[in-house]
Amino acid sequence: MESFAKKNNNPLSFPSQLFIEVEKEIDIESLNFEEIESTLENITINATVSKEDYIKKVNALKQHIQQGDIYEINYCITFEAKDVTINPLFVYQKLNDISKASYAALVKFDKQYIISSSPELFLSKTGIILITKPIKGTAKRGVSPELDNHIKEELYNNIKERNENVMIVDVARNDLSRIAKKGTVTVAKLFDIESYQQVHQMVSTVSCELKDDTSFNDIIKATFPMASMTGAPKIKAMQLIDDYELYNRGPYSGALGYINEKGDFDLNVLIRSIFYDEEKHYLSFTVGSAITSMCNPEDEYEECLLKAKAMMEVLNK
Repeated sequence: MESFAKKNNNPLSFPSQLFIEVEKEIDIESLNFEEIESTLENITINATVSKEDYIKKVNALKQHIQQGDIYEINYCITFEAKDVTINPLFVYQKLNDISKASYAALVKFDKQYIISSSPELFLSKTGIILITKPIKGTAKRGVSPELDNHIKEELYNNIKERNENVMIVDVARNDLSRIAKKGTVTVAKLFDIESYQQVHQMVSTVSCELKDDTSFNDIIKATFPMASMTGAPKIKAMQLIDDYELYNRGPYSGALGYINEKGDFDLNVLIRSIFYDEEKHYLSFTVGSAITSMCNPEDEYEECLLKAKAMMEVLNK
C-alpha cells in the first residue's frame, strides 16, 4: 500500500479501515421505499473550489506534466452541505434509481453513512484469479438513440481518452505484476465502453493469476490506492493530489465491498458517493477527472459537473 504523510484534513472523521462481520442479510428489494420519508429540504450545496481556481490548479498541474514530474493525475473537487439532515436510505434509493450503478452500496457505522452509486470495480477475486477494471474516459448520454450511439463511438475513438485510459492500465498492470504468477497479467478488454443512465464510461479489464499463498493484505498492499484515482507515476501523483486538493479525500476514492468465507471478494471504487455525518449534520461528495497534457481545463470542469449531476439532483429534490 502506497502511503505518505498527508498535509490536509477532512471535515469527515471516517475510520481509515473498517471490517464488519455480517450478522443478517436483508433482501433490499423487499423493502418498501415508498414508506420512507424524505427530509431533503433547503439543502445548500457549495463547491469548495471555484471554477476559476479549478482552472488555475489544472493549468498548474499541466505544468508538472510538461516538466516531467507526472504523466497523468486524477484531480478532484469537493461539494459540501452543512447543517443538513437527510434520510440516508431514501437518498440511496433515489440515487440508484437515477444511476443504476453496478457497485452501489449503503453502509452505516455509528452516525456516519456511505451512500454509494459507484460504477467502478476496484478488485474482484475468485479463486486464484484477480481482476481490476479501471475507468478512464467519460461522456454524457445522448438525447436520442442515434445521438447516443454517435457519442459512444466518439468516446471509443477519442485519442485523449484512450491515452488517459492506457496510462492507467499500465499502472494497474504494474500493480498486479507484484503479486501475479509470471506471465499471467493480461488485458482482457481495452477501451471497452459501458453505458449507464447518465454517462458512457471507457473501461478496461486487467487480470492475473495470483502467486501461491497470496493473502488479502498482500493484494491490498500491491494495488491500493487504485491507479484510476491517483495517476502515473503513482507516488508523485499522490503527493501532488495532497498539495492541490483542498481536503484529504477521507473515504472518497477508497474501496468498499465484501469478503466471503473462501477469501474471495469484490471491492468497488468509492466514487459517485455521498458521505454523511448525522451527528455533525454535514455531507459531502467529491468528483474528479484525469489531467493530462492534452486536456482542456474547461472541459475537465464540465466533466466534474457531469459526474456530480446525479448527486446534485437527488439532494436538491
